[in-house]
Amino acid sequence: MAALDWYAHKSLGDGLYWIQERYYESSNRANIWLQRGSHQDLLIDAGLGLRSLPEYLRASGLLGDDAGQGSASPRGRRPLLALATHVHFDHSGGLHQFPQVAVHRAEAQALAQGDNYETVTWLSDREVVREPSPGWSARQYRVQPVQPTHLLQEGDMINLGDRQLMVLHMPGHSRGSICLHDRDRKMLFSGDTVYDGELIDWLPYSQINEYVESFERLKELVDKKLVEKVLPGHFSTFGAERLHRLASNYIAKAGVCHKMSAYATRSISSLVLHLTNSRTTVS
Repeated sequence: MAALDWYAHKSLGDGLYWIQERYYESSNRANIWLQRGSHQDLLIDAGLGLRSLPEYLRASGLLGDDAGQGSASPRGRRPLLALATHVHFDHSGGLHQFPQVAVHRAEAQALAQGDNYETVTWLSDREVVREPSPGWSARQYRVQPVQPTHLLQEGDMINLGDRQLMVLHMPGHSRGSICLHDRDRKMLFSGDTVYDGELIDWLPYSQINEYVESFERLKELVDKKLVEKVLPGHFSTFGAERLHRLASNYIAKAGVCHKMSAYATRSISSLVLHLTNSRTTVS
């Protein structure tokens, strides 16, 4: 199957594109965002990496022939930075296909080591409805080690030339989760910190107390009228009112009972991940 068949995209205007993996049918299927800039393009999350995403970007005309080479050509084509909002497998699996890779420093080691426990690699054959290659099996799937070229932290600016995106460290879902805030356009790329669905706070490096603090920050952004549109890691985009409600609802439920339930679920998921990745390593 050619890479051109594996992905689909839609233009949202102003140099912004939404990309998805067509044959990964799962609630874990992540949104991939491409934001073009006047001096640099930015890919936000990279999916599973089962087929070549750079090949698709070039073949579909979203980038120039030298996209992903790390520097602009004499003809003025822009470099491309692939950035992960966090290193979970559905967001980081395709990062190895790009020479310029950015991730929060808290998860840089996990990515560099291909730590499939911290990347929560949990994929089944039934979720991938067409084989990306003959004889492919989900049991063989691993997040490939990637040495990040850019280590991110709170307050860093991603300069695309005609727009700036600020890194907001928002731990809770994972320890290195980030959002990207385009203050001028009042847009927020939220990764898995917040999306319009059941939020996950029971994974190995999830922390409910940190999640609450991150949601307090997001509410403040809405209160200060700094966010009007959210582009999340999963499902559909939404506005400021919905962001405020999602944050408020999570904070309200994050009591003792919720923490005990999350702790029990995290213990089970950690055991399953350990067993799953141990079997994959041995095989």
